[in-house]
Amino acid sequence: MRKFFKILGGWSICLGIISSTFFTSCVTVDTRKITYFQSADTLPYQVLPPITPQVTRIQPDDILAVTVSSLSEESNVVFNFPNINALNTTVYPGVIGGGQTGRQPLGYLVDSTGQIEMPLVGKIKVTGLNLAQAGDSIKVRLLNYLKEPTVNVRYLNHKFTVIGEVNRPSVISLLDDHTSLPEALGMVGDLTIYGMRKNVMLIRTEKDKREVVRIDLTSRDFFNSPYYYLRNNDVIYVDVDKGKVTFTDQRVQRLQMVPIFTGIATTIVVILNLLK
Repeated sequence: MRKFFKILGGWSICLGIISSTFFTSCVTVDTRKITYFQSADTLPYQVLPPITPQVTRIQPDDILAVTVSSLSEESNVVFNFPNINALNTTVYPGVIGGGQTGRQPLGYLVDSTGQIEMPLVGKIKVTGLNLAQAGDSIKVRLLNYLKEPTVNVRYLNHKFTVIGEVNRPSVISLLDDHTSLPEALGMVGDLTIYGMRKNVMLIRTEKDKREVVRIDLTSRDFFNSPYYYLRNNDVIYVDVDKGKVTFTDQRVQRLQMVPIFTGIATTIVVILNLLK
């Protein structure tokens, strides 16, 4: 009988070892799939050809923040009213700003004719201009009412979206023409270990034209890509590596085996206690 106990005890120990190995198996990661900007050359220093981002032009439905500074504080308050006062908007999880409600400045809406309407000045045509040119145009009109005005113009509704296999999917304000795709991915906490760096999708919509581009971030050739810099309303989608799906399926299967191993181990313990 003691020999039986020893055999049964030995089997329970083996079952425990097998279970530990089964549930704690490691996943091997191919570093070539997750390393950015790889290249065949090993030069310690390299000069890349310059890329000039496309200058964004103001279009109808853009919302502009027009900040006016002058020697007249009262006039400043009047012109800057749309920048100070804001609308309550819904903010969804992952959107920069956090929480359930946000504050969207009113700004100056560019109408269908390409004009904005400002106090005293009236309507000013701004479509087709860049921000600096729009500021100069507004300043010329303000000289009739203000002494030595300074005008600064920024977009309020320009944005880009990052979704998919990243750490913090978000909708983020696009503040200028020099925001690059690597910067955007850094803003959302980078790709997860399962994000496909060789097959990042960029969806771009400009007027009536829609583009879908596949980008390989593991290659240094991306530095010369015309899609290096982001544009308004760009959507970046990071697909999931099939390795995550396989690993997740295996993990679920293992978790489903937990009650079976637990039942066997419990039965062995009960038998040992009864036969002592």
